[in-house]
Amino acid sequence: MNDFFSRLYFDNEVKDYLIVFGVIVFILLLKRIISKYFAALIFSLVKRVSKNVDKKSFIDLVIHPLGVFLVVLVSLIALHKLKFPGRWNVEVYRYTLKDIFHALGTTVLIISFIWLLLRMVDFIAMIMEKKAALTEGIADNQLILFFKDFSKIILCVAGILMTLHFAFNLHIGNLFTGLSIVGAAVALSLRESLENLIASFVIFFDKPFSNGDLVKVQDITGTVERIGLRSTRIRTDQKTYVTVPNKQMVDSILDNLSLRTQRKGELRLEIDLNTPSAKVQELIGGIKNILKKKEIETSSVLMDAIAGNALMVNGEYFTAPVTQSEFNSIKEQVNISVLQLMETLEVQIAGANREIRIIDREKQEWKQ
Repeated sequence: MNDFFSRLYFDNEVKDYLIVFGVIVFILLLKRIISKYFAALIFSLVKRVSKNVDKKSFIDLVIHPLGVFLVVLVSLIALHKLKFPGRWNVEVYRYTLKDIFHALGTTVLIISFIWLLLRMVDFIAMIMEKKAALTEGIADNQLILFFKDFSKIILCVAGILMTLHFAFNLHIGNLFTGLSIVGAAVALSLRESLENLIASFVIFFDKPFSNGDLVKVQDITGTVERIGLRSTRIRTDQKTYVTVPNKQMVDSILDNLSLRTQRKGELRLEIDLNTPSAKVQELIGGIKNILKKKEIETSSVLMDAIAGNALMVNGEYFTAPVTQSEFNSIKEQVNISVLQLMETLEVQIAGANREIRIIDREKQEWKQ
């Protein structure tokens, strides 16, 4: 029996294969239990920083990537105890097969570790979002979303650099030096993307608008639904979904309609020139009374000009910063009330009554 366990296959004894196989099967069978234990251990550290943390949410979020990371880590440690078969160690494009397997294993380990860190970032962002939900403003929510995406990009870049260094034995410092000229060329080619990235920082720190604000930029009017690292997504008043580069959001003249203190409505009446001055005064007085509604904060009405074909009566009124539907309702009531007043006073719009006479000159000459 001992002879069987001592037999060599591919430069390793049978007992070594059994030990490695047993360790891998053991970690696979107990993966969920072990990862749950480690997740609870990490949770105890997280809870010291923030007490209002849901343990179940944390474990559900990290248990799968943590389990994969543990399986990969233990499997690589176990396989490392085996000798690589000498007959298999052939050279492929200046790399031996052993080096290729080592690079693949290291890459998988780094990817699983970065995946676990990304889930940790998601959980930290979830905690911060719950805290931000307790505040009145939404600027905190938008900032959390931004740094969540930014942190993930940093982790992915770090993962790539770790893979190049640990899996392929590349010196990162020398790599940066060698790629400096290439990096400059890439930066020039990606100039617009870099400008949008810088503009996103300007938006988050200067805060000209936030998620949920009604804005008008260039010819686009709509509600901001998401601010990303490269662009801002706006739901327009036509219910379309428009993506605007952040650089345009910063460089263009932007009107944040949500920050206005009042809404403005206008009246433009062109009265018939034959209207007596007394009726014009009655009309102006009646319009002033109409604009004394409780929904209207301030208003003004005046006879603005006497034109060649009409008497110009102009008015403007301001309401509180109500919703668009509420403002439309107020505007409709004002217009209908003004129209009823004009009907009562028998005031005509300029050009409303015109008589057109057609004279047949031939018949007139025949009658003569």
